[in-house]
Amino acid sequence: MSNRETLDYLRTVASDVTCVRGDTDEYLPAPPSHKILTQGSLRIGCIHGHQILPWGGHPAALAATARQLDVDVLITGHTHKFAAFEMDGRFYINPGSATGAFTSDAVAAGPVVPSFVLMDVQGASFVLYVYKLIDNEVKVEKLDYAKRT
Repeated sequence: MSNRETLDYLRTVASDVTCVRGDTDEYLPAPPSHKILTQGSLRIGCIHGHQILPWGGHPAALAATARQLDVDVLITGHTHKFAAFEMDGRFYINPGSATGAFTSDAVAAGPVVPSFVLMDVQGASFVLYVYKLIDNEVKVEKLDYAKRT
């Protein structure tokens, strides 16, 4: 989030916003370093990602964190770039940056695209709505996930 104004805006979109502490958050009180939520029959872990090494959304490092937290879904950040994928029965989400924050690999990655996600959880599955600001227009993409039993 980095600031209270962004958090307040997101609460106008969805009243239930979960935050974890990042490496540059300035508002107080500071949110926890990670959080585990249960929605339906899914365990969802949230962690900023600066604690996961190597940085950059490396699948093996993300998988180790998901196993450590014992979660079905791992939501992480730090790279400021949207990503979502399934691996070994778990789903991984990086919502990106709602503010379009600069990232150190922006030159290699291309332009920064502001983004955030909303999850609609139903039992052991969810629909992920991905909001991106592209050319001053909000685009919404929909992804589906169902936990394997």
